[in-house]
This record gives sequence, structure tokens and C-alpha cells, in this order.
Amino acid sequence: MASLEITGISKSFGSTTVLNDVSLSIGSGEFFFILGPSGCGKSTLLRLIAGLDRQSAGTISVNGAGVDSVPAHKRGIGLVFQNYALWPHMTVGQNIAFGLDTQGRPQAEVAVRSREALALVRMEGLEDRFPHEISGGQQQRVALARALAVRPEIILLDEPLSNLDARLRDEIRAELQALHEQLKITMIYVTHDQEDALTLATKIALFRAGEIEQVGTPRQLYERPRTAYAAEFLGGANLIPCVTPCPRPGAGDHPVESVNLTGALAEKTLFAFASEFHANKNTYICVRPENVGISASPRSGEGELWALVRRVMYKGPHLDIELLLDEGTIIVARVPSLSDCGEVSVGDRVTVSWAPKAATIVTR
Repeated sequence: MASLEITGISKSFGSTTVLNDVSLSIGSGEFFFILGPSGCGKSTLLRLIAGLDRQSAGTISVNGAGVDSVPAHKRGIGLVFQNYALWPHMTVGQNIAFGLDTQGRPQAEVAVRSREALALVRMEGLEDRFPHEISGGQQQRVALARALAVRPEIILLDEPLSNLDARLRDEIRAELQALHEQLKITMIYVTHDQEDALTLATKIALFRAGEIEQVGTPRQLYERPRTAYAAEFLGGANLIPCVTPCPRPGAGDHPVESVNLTGALAEKTLFAFASEFHANKNTYICVRPENVGISASPRSGEGELWALVRRVMYKGPHLDIELLLDEGTIIVARVPSLSDCGEVSVGDRVTVSWAPKAATIVTR
């Protein structure tokens, strides 16, 4: 296992800045995700870590030792490419042995390590087949086995599941998780897929336009995003504009007592949001669709809002109910298909509420 320290990394291609002063600490044995949309710089950062490109500024260290001048094949880092990058003229066994052969390992050692890597990814008995003779999921396993065979301290995975169908993605996710738990190796995984990140990561760095937006555990990023960008990238997010905070005296780091909302919601109060924020036109209450409750009849309490049902979308296990709040904001409530809320229809007037702890404050 190895730790990785990225300090002040920047990368430019001509006049285009792809990464801007990025710093990350990745602990030994973590399953660390670099998450973001296409073009945000995440794959570029992976190539810098691997040693395939050189940064314009900043340093990269493994276990406290700088590796900026160390060539890629001597960094002790394995890389699994998005397109697998298997040699089509080589068998499965030859592909897995390729890295070991380039290191000049004795053939007896190459054979042993290749067999061990095949066993780790459950590909025993297929070593004599060629890449075109195995499935996409099996090709992904071969690419992973090739990286594992050289016994790297860190494995980098560049969108490894993007070419697989939904069923195979679920299967390979489970295998990657089991493999990480078994080997305790440091893995760094680049993806734009939020489900991969939320399912597998011990920690996530969310990227935006070459910079880090937020770092935290999957639960921290999903339940307590700091910005509207983070909230919307990791799952559906209802964003309701705020105007003025009403902090509880002496609250310190505790939640504020209430928040006044715009328009028709000016009289309403919703409790237990984030502490000490500057409310303006760019400040929002963030609540996930699954945390929004609706009722066909009003209840007592000031934490309820009136809304009009605009659309009811059946999604199998749940319904997505689109609602127009009286103050003009459109939100979505996600409820189980068999719940009483499934009886609401387009045009119905309903009340909307959520538990105080289910909401947070974000800025745009």
C-alpha cells in the first residue's frame, strides 16, 4: 500500500489551462475517486500521476518521496485504461505477462505471477484465448490482471466501466470492491459516473473546470454538498432560493434556527440548515427528492409549503412527482410507487415538507 501527495499541480496545453493548482492527499489503502464531467481535467491528472505526462507546476510524491523525475515504468503504479489497451495479437496470458516481461523478470516468476493475477480476477483457464474471443467484461478483467501482475503500490483506473452494459457494470463494481478489500491496495479511480463513485469510493474529489470543488466521503458529498454544482452532480437536487438567514444567538457551528424564503414563502420557516452563511440570490436550500414528503391535505406546522402537482413520472420502484411551489420554484419529490402519494394526480394541490436534518444550504 502507498500514500499519494499531490501538491499545487497545474497543467497547461499551450494557452489552455487544464488543471489549476490542484492539491490532494490520498491515504494508503484508499479507494479514491476523481469525479467530474468530461473535460474537467481528471484524466489529465491520472496521466500525471502515472508519469505519462509532466505537469507544468507542482509536485507528486508517493510515500513521501518525490516521483516527478521517475519514469512511468519505475513508479510502482499500475494503470487500467478505459479501452483496456490489450494487444490483439497476444493471448490473455501473454497480455498479463507483458509488464513482467518488460521488467526482465525470470520466466518462472512471470508464470507464477500471471497465474496469481488470473486467479484474482477469476479468469483461470482462459489464458490461451485472444482478446477478440472473450467478452467486454472479461477483457476488463484481463486489463486489471495485467496491472495487478506487476504488484504495484498504487493502481489507477481510467473510466474502467464505461464500455460495459448496466448488468456487467454492477458485476464488475462488486468484483472491484471485493478485490480492494482483499488486497488493501491504494486505488485511484477516474470517472464521470456518480453511481460508481457513491458505490465504491472511500473518498471522492469532485472536479470542476480543472479545480477541486469538494473532497469528502460519498455520504458527505451527497448529504452535505457545499455548492449547487456539487449537489446537482451527485444525484437529483432540489434548490430553493433563500433571502435572509435567521441565526440562533450563540449558535456557533450549530445550524441556524430558520431561513426566510422568497415570495409566497416569506412567512414560512424551515429548521436546522447550515450555520453562518451569507444569504443572497445565489444561496439555496438543498433537499434531495427522496427526502421531500407530500400530502394531499395540510398539516399543522410552519415547515410546510403549498405546491401544485405538474407531472407524475412512474419509475418502477418509485414515482418522481414534479411540483410547482407557490413561490415559483419547481422541485421533485421521489416516493415509493406503493405509497399513498402514488394516488396524487396532475393538477392536485398538495403540501410539501421535509425533515429539518434532510436539508442543507448551498451557494452557486
